[in-house]
Amino acid sequence: QLFKINPYTREFTNHLGNSVYLTAKEFDLLYFLFCHKGQVFTKDQLYENVWGFHNAPEGNNLTSFIRKLRKKIEPSPDYPQYILTVWGVGYKFNEEKP
Repeated sequence: QLFKINPYTREFTNHLGNSVYLTAKEFDLLYFLFCHKGQVFTKDQLYENVWGFHNAPEGNNLTSFIRKLRKKIEPSPDYPQYILTVWGVGYKFNEEKP
């Protein structure tokens, strides 16, 4: 089974059918990437679109944020299937996933 994202109730259900608690920003980031599947975003673009910052705080914050989100949503966080790293650029949501 595939995961589900419900933007109205802000609920995320994982591939096992379990409801997973996401913080507001985790949900915002996941939903933003999901809505733009396949499009690569730089860290600055993600900070601007999800947090509303024009000047990003330390880039490492996003890296650890993505790691936490992957731990919650990925079947195997060390081998992400959904949120992919595009080396030297940023992140994208895997366009091959529904």
